Amino acid sequence: MSLAIARSASQVGRLVQRFRQERGLTQMELAQLAGQRQEMISKIETGQGGVKLATLFDVLAALGLEMTLAPRSQSSAADIEDIF
Repeated sequence: MSLAIARSASQVGRLVQRFRQERGLTQMELAQLAGQRQEMISKIETGQGGVKLATLFDVLAALGLEMTLAPRSQSSAADIEDIF
């Protein structure tokens, strides 16, 4: 699995969606695995605010992912957008 960089809620959401789809899961199936409601998965995937960190970590764990924090690189946000 390659490293994915996200600098905004919408980028995190797109990554969650991509990994969910790669695993062949629906939003409902991911929600069940994470102990959440489907509406919360949709909220995360669309980058809406107000998502608790604990909820995001539940979703990441259900996808077999973890979050790594590192100093911000010098590339611009536009460069990061090109990844997606």
